[in-house]
Amino acid sequence: MEKGTISVQTQNIFPIIKKFLYSDHDIFLRELISNAVDASQKLNTLVNKGVIKSEIGELQIEIIADKEAGTLTIRDNGIGMTEEEVKKYLNQVAFSSAEEFVKKYKAENTIIGHFGLGFYSAFMVASQVEVQTKSYRKNAKAVKWSCNGEPEYEIEFLEGKSRGTDVILHISDDSKEFLEDARIEELLQKYCRFLPIPIKFGMKEHVEYEGEGEDRQEIKTEEENIVNNPHPAWKKSPRSLKDEDYKKFYEELYPFSAPPLFWIHLNIDYPFNLTGILYFPKLSNSFEIQKNKIHLYSNQVFVTDNVENIVPEFLMLLHGVIDSPDIPLNVSRSYLQSDSNVKKITSYISKKVAEKLASQFKKDRDAYTEKWAEISPVVKYGMIADEKFYKKAEKFALLTNTEGEHFTIEEYTEKVKEKQTDKYEKVVMLYSNPNEEQASYISSAKAREYDVLVMDQVIDNHFMQNLEQKLNNVVFVRVDSDITDNLIQKDEAKESSLSEKQEERVKALFEGLVEDSGNRIELKPLSADDQPVMIVKPEFMRRMKEMQALQGMGGTQFPDSYTVVVNSNHPLIGEKLLKMRSEEKKANFVSYLYDLARLNQNMLKGDDLSAFVKSSLEFVS
Repeated sequence: MEKGTISVQTQNIFPIIKKFLYSDHDIFLRELISNAVDASQKLNTLVNKGVIKSEIGELQIEIIADKEAGTLTIRDNGIGMTEEEVKKYLNQVAFSSAEEFVKKYKAENTIIGHFGLGFYSAFMVASQVEVQTKSYRKNAKAVKWSCNGEPEYEIEFLEGKSRGTDVILHISDDSKEFLEDARIEELLQKYCRFLPIPIKFGMKEHVEYEGEGEDRQEIKTEEENIVNNPHPAWKKSPRSLKDEDYKKFYEELYPFSAPPLFWIHLNIDYPFNLTGILYFPKLSNSFEIQKNKIHLYSNQVFVTDNVENIVPEFLMLLHGVIDSPDIPLNVSRSYLQSDSNVKKITSYISKKVAEKLASQFKKDRDAYTEKWAEISPVVKYGMIADEKFYKKAEKFALLTNTEGEHFTIEEYTEKVKEKQTDKYEKVVMLYSNPNEEQASYISSAKAREYDVLVMDQVIDNHFMQNLEQKLNNVVFVRVDSDITDNLIQKDEAKESSLSEKQEERVKALFEGLVEDSGNRIELKPLSADDQPVMIVKPEFMRRMKEMQALQGMGGTQFPDSYTVVVNSNHPLIGEKLLKMRSEEKKANFVSYLYDLARLNQNMLKGDDLSAFVKSSLEFVS
């Protein structure tokens, strides 16, 4: 037996490792299994290089929990270590055998570890760690290394050990959770579900049926419980995959989710390595950024689901996987570090999404249009956030009108510019939000042969503002932001059927109701077909209030101001209201018309709505 001291910079290295090496102690299992994968991949590399000419058998990693003994074992049948390698790699903290192997055999894309600290994560949960290992080399002796979390270690030779390595953790009293099957299964699913070497954890029941009808029998057998998929779809060639393969993989990632709309297979090896699949889920009008739906892997090892430094924020609405060994990680692999490659990868992902959308639009516009409501939040957000994406998206971003027709921005501008260009040479794009609450305003606009867009998504306020800034010659106006005649200013004015004195009398009747609430009243000579009284909301103030609400501020800084427009040419004003003799009847009638306008804007609620219904019944009785 030989005894010695691990080569470290400080005698306090193990307490530091136990407390601070990783933010989450459960990562130890990922690190140790990653090491086992490395050992297996190294053996494969040596076979491929012709260094090993004999059969190596089926490579597998096994996880063994022994509650009675209080141990958790990570076993592989990979390359193993000699006595000299044990001393070199286990006794010198942060000396990475993976790093050295990569340099020698240039196998950058198959070896996971580059830091050499992963093994020591075992001491976060174990009071003692044993390593039993035997090298693939001929005549190599099996070696046992053990350490109890102090700088001292012990090495001795073993008999009967086969090729590979067993890392045996004697779990500490405060970490007994890691002996529970359910907890281990959870961690394996989180960190190791797509590692390239099969990982066995216990046995599972397998059910088969034989026979037909009454003779049909259920046959139960036990089989190895392989917890991972060593060959995930993103590591395969896109040419070898069918639509069903992509859908099946999506179901594997997100069980019980609705099928995705479509997907983008990322596959690049220069100037950086990146593979992955990004899916467009069914979003509808949802705009909730779910920052854990895209998972980052490095050589199939799960790193993090916090990918906001790699994936552009507008694409955080997508789901899927990205895998790159070129993304710089800190020692725990949990946090991304600033690097030029990260910016290149971010730009590449954005470019590939734009290309995919452009391709879908060009290939089958009808199918793309059917999906537009689902994918539009991504496209609109991307156009706002990314100038390069905007320039590409101009050609496939769609505007939808109240008739359910879809147009590109250029197509729609051409469609409406003849009738909807104002005196300032601005193309006025009218819109509703939401349709149901502005039905009468939409009807009024259509009566003048105007077209009205639907802008009812959370992001549309910002999207319209962005288009106004980019296009210069376009302005968006909601159909209820002014009377229809003023929505598109053309210096056209109608004459009022009322005299100046009559208008003053009408205005006085309404002022008591309206100005008490801090809002304004105007008399306008509109068409007799227009509503007798309308409420219009200033475009600027309403947009500012909506933007505040989107930012979680509730819109409290901007009052709900509006203008009550009385149509001086409507028969109910000139022929009915002014001819009433009773002042009480006039007041009641004015109140009724005002409430009717409020109802049209969905502003009449609670007690006010009940009172309006009651007064309506009195009018018809």
